Amino acid sequence: MSIITKTSIATSLILCALQPAYAAECSAKSWLVTVPLLELYTSEGCSSCPPADRWMSGIKADKVTPLAFHVDYWDYIGWKDRFSKSEYSDRQRKTAAFGGAGFVYTPQFVMNGRDFKGWDNSRLREQIASSQNVASRANLTLNAVTEAGGDITLQASAQAVKPADAKNSDIFIALYENKLVSQVKAGENSGSTLKHDYVVREFFGAYQMSNQNTFSKSFTLKPEWKNRDGGAVVFVQNSQTGEILQSLALPFCKN
Repeated sequence: MSIITKTSIATSLILCALQPAYAAECSAKSWLVTVPLLELYTSEGCSSCPPADRWMSGIKADKVTPLAFHVDYWDYIGWKDRFSKSEYSDRQRKTAAFGGAGFVYTPQFVMNGRDFKGWDNSRLREQIASSQNVASRANLTLNAVTEAGGDITLQASAQAVKPADAKNSDIFIALYENKLVSQVKAGENSGSTLKHDYVVREFFGAYQMSNQNTFSKSFTLKPEWKNRDGGAVVFVQNSQTGEILQSLALPFCKN
């Protein structure tokens, strides 16, 4: 899928598609407390990954922002994961370096830039509760409007709460998709039907904030996104420590 990017005053995301002749609008604004980012590094070529994928699918994206990155370093063992990208593997390696680890593995959950071992619902609730005691260090907003002609415009903003945080702030934008199904015909999961949610299909960044401690970007997507069950995520990450300052997700509007 080819995507053209250009700088603009606000972030806008256009999906050219035939839609009913009326407008729908939805919006989201980041909380005063930190909403943690939960990353899953997974692969359809990994026999131990399906349980992690299923657990990820069961997470409600209200007090946590889930994203599943499919890595490509298992593609050589017989099955090429169609959702995998080398840039996702690179991100995992950089995350490992932040934590001082010399290796990567799957499935791996990462919570707010740190390895999240022993994942289960109880520990997830504990992590979310802990994050709710941490004030947000970035203000994020997303607003999506489905126009009468079918275009969807997504406007976003990001601003550091403290000017000192803006210096090392990297902004990332992910487009994710839900309800994906693969019939695996080779490799460790041969014969399995795998289901995935929160799968990162496109990933943009790192972008830096401007001298005014703000960020904006514009994207245009092709029409095939019109029927996809998914949305957009924006998050801010400290480039020196890997810490997540804030995250925000907005599902694409449904008419």
